[in-house]
Amino acid sequence: MRYVHVMLRGRVQGVGYRAWCARTAEARDLKGFVRNRRDGAVEAVFAGPDAVVEAILDACRAGPPGARVDDMLVHEVSDTALAAGGRERFAVLETL
Repeated sequence: MRYVHVMLRGRVQGVGYRAWCARTAEARDLKGFVRNRRDGAVEAVFAGPDAVVEAILDACRAGPPGARVDDMLVHEVSDTALAAGGRERFAVLETL
């Protein structure tokens, strides 16, 4: 099981990025969460098999139509990153 924390910057708010991310993660049976940040970024945590996590990271670099990802920071984390939510299924959380 691989756990990653991702911060995305660019045109990632107001383009349906969170909903797209949740649908994409759920389709891959990943755990975790996604949420907007007040600074304009989108934050996500993905948990699942290594190959599946790698696939969603590749998808996140492009995002949904209308999005533009200028910067994507990825950090390996532990399962404690799921403390905010998403332990049972992928969740869309409130803005932080």
